[in-house]
Amino acid sequence: MLGLLLRILPFWVREPLLIAVGSVFGVRIMYLAVTEHDRVAVGIGAVFLVFTVIRVFVVVQALRARRRPSPAASADGAAADAAVQPQPQLSHGPQLGHQPQLGPQFHAPPQAGTAPPQRPAIPEKEHNAWGQAFAAVAVFGAIAAVLWLSPRFMPSEDTKPKPESCSEETHEALPKAYKSTPKPMTGEELCNALYGPDLAKLLGTPGETATTVSSNNNTAFLTDGKVAQPEAEVKFDTYTVNVSATYNSMSTEQYVKLMKFGNEQNIRTLKVLGRPAVFASDYTMKFEINLGGGSSGGPVEQGPLARTLSVALDRKDRGGFCEVTVWSTSGALPDDSVLIDIAEHVLPKIPERPAR
Repeated sequence: MLGLLLRILPFWVREPLLIAVGSVFGVRIMYLAVTEHDRVAVGIGAVFLVFTVIRVFVVVQALRARRRPSPAASADGAAADAAVQPQPQLSHGPQLGHQPQLGPQFHAPPQAGTAPPQRPAIPEKEHNAWGQAFAAVAVFGAIAAVLWLSPRFMPSEDTKPKPESCSEETHEALPKAYKSTPKPMTGEELCNALYGPDLAKLLGTPGETATTVSSNNNTAFLTDGKVAQPEAEVKFDTYTVNVSATYNSMSTEQYVKLMKFGNEQNIRTLKVLGRPAVFASDYTMKFEINLGGGSSGGPVEQGPLARTLSVALDRKDRGGFCEVTVWSTSGALPDDSVLIDIAEHVLPKIPERPAR
């Protein structure tokens, strides 16, 4: 379509158009190449500028050719001038016996081969080449200026990444453990309780936006699907936060004994919102999944250290707990006060377990 349009346009419109487009694109690409240090863009911009220089040379040559007449045109003009000049007639004296003729005189028709008298050629109205060129450059220069400046004055789409959402596109049926548990939280509800504009501030990274938000309605490990354990996870560039609620009958005191029996490190008991709580540290697991053919993935490795705060689901510690876990790929951990702030942000949104 563009090639057909360029063939249809007159020379004095097409060439200024190509010059305007080539110069605008060439300068713009070269500017971006210099600012972003892109060698490929430098080559593309150079091609546009060389193309523009060639089109300018063609237009200059055409203007010079229009100003000076060609030799063929000069010869034709001289021949035409010679034809219209009157031929000298030889004057002879009066001949004897020549009598003037009276009455109407009849002229013999022109003999064959005699050229009819030529009428003076009417010069065609010549188009103003400079006017066409200026108009074309002005029009397409205005278009280029609008395209160049429109992002500054017209509303554009926000280039910042949109925040993630806790809503799930597919709502699967809850496991039976959730139906037998009084007032359990679902993974989506727990995610809504955790994720919000204040979470990044609580982590000490207020300028970050969540890159991944997920939730699930799992059941606790080694319980044969009888203990509900919803989970939500929010990942930032610096830290990843995981919150889960385990609806079992284990008290916090029993859970502390279990931690000490295992490999948990830096165990510290405390109270959070009047509820018994405990801090502990443990290493995460790192594994790879190969989605292609061949092996299923690499071996399970030890990941970065994670810090976990476990808080009872009610003040009387009737059983069950909420866990807040934070880790980072760099291995750096925030202060314990950060996990306490997150727990105080989430716990009021989790219904306390009723008396059994």
